[in-house]
Amino acid sequence: MFKPKSKLIKELNSRGYIHQCTNIEELDKLACKKKLVIYVGFDCTAESLHIGSLIQLMFIRIIQKTGHQPIVLLGGGTSKIGDPSGKDKSRQLLDNNEITKNSINIKKDIEKFTIKNQEVKKVKFLDNAIWLENINYINFLRTYGKNVSVNKMLTMDSVSERLKREQPLSFLEFNYMIIQAYDFLELNNRENCLVQIGGSDQWGNIIAGVDLVRRINKQEVFGLTTPLITTSSGEKMGKTNKGAVWLSDKLLSSNGYWQFWRNVDDKDVIKFLKLFTELEIENINKLKNNSSSDINNNKKILADEATNLCHGKNITDSFTIKKNNFAKGMEIFKIISINKKIIKSNSEARRLIRGGAVKLNQKIITNELEKFTEKDIKNKKIEVSIGKKNHFTIKIN
Repeated sequence: MFKPKSKLIKELNSRGYIHQCTNIEELDKLACKKKLVIYVGFDCTAESLHIGSLIQLMFIRIIQKTGHQPIVLLGGGTSKIGDPSGKDKSRQLLDNNEITKNSINIKKDIEKFTIKNQEVKKVKFLDNAIWLENINYINFLRTYGKNVSVNKMLTMDSVSERLKREQPLSFLEFNYMIIQAYDFLELNNRENCLVQIGGSDQWGNIIAGVDLVRRINKQEVFGLTTPLITTSSGEKMGKTNKGAVWLSDKLLSSNGYWQFWRNVDDKDVIKFLKLFTELEIENINKLKNNSSSDINNNKKILADEATNLCHGKNITDSFTIKKNNFAKGMEIFKIISINKKIIKSNSEARRLIRGGAVKLNQKIITNELEKFTEKDIKNKKIEVSIGKKNHFTIKIN
């Protein structure tokens, strides 16, 4: 059984980040010997990334922490083509202004997750429009087209699945794999990049790049994909019945982001703590996950840690009530009405309490006239749950 020796592969392996790799043992050996340049690409087809891309952003942090050099390649060029991977139909083509605007916003999303101190290598951002915009088509085909097998391209999932379903695949999209392969070649030449990472749906594109660099530059490079993260119910990570869970605070508030993590399925909590927080694996493995109290506590840890990475510490909606308000007891409907985003009025608060939808410190409250006193306060805070989906903390000072 393969046991990694490098800090990079050990960390990735222990947290469950590795799905496929072209030669994991050789990559592990190389990561022990030298600092690697590793790249991941993001096309600019939306105004923000959502949490479906979060595993790649956490991967970038691991690259930094283990002393290697990450490159983020923004797809200013490839966004004009559209990746067919995982799609049932062609993407809508965007104009230059839309791509530029999206690129700026996506860079901001990514920068929020990068480590910014002198002890680690700074993330290098590049745009493939630099080398793709002015390609001479005839020269490109003569030099690189002859090294790419159409037979092999037809076996790749991004192409074969569309053809099996008899859904149209344009020649424009069919070119995407060659263009992404060329990106890897350019980065190998320009930056001595030896590794490309991406989601599991990128395996075919990554393999094409590995093969092209080997043929043109006579050099071994590596491709690695992360697993497709699904919830215990089988849903693709990043999608909910309300739409995508965006990383941009313009599209989703820090509180909305926190609530998403607080409400994940009980079965997903430990897995998500390993993937989407930086808590030590040993500490995560020690967490108790037997009772509803244990699970709720772990969900709160997950929500706090994940939100801190995306939005910063203490930026989630917080509420405070002075301790002296509880000297004679404070009506519970007034306590929960402090969160105006969830509860619009005192009468709504009373109705929710009567209906058994309110918990304070895990205790269901059904008496709308019940008061909360100093002895009910635990650890200088009150944990509030409204129904199954809305949770917040009130700090007592």
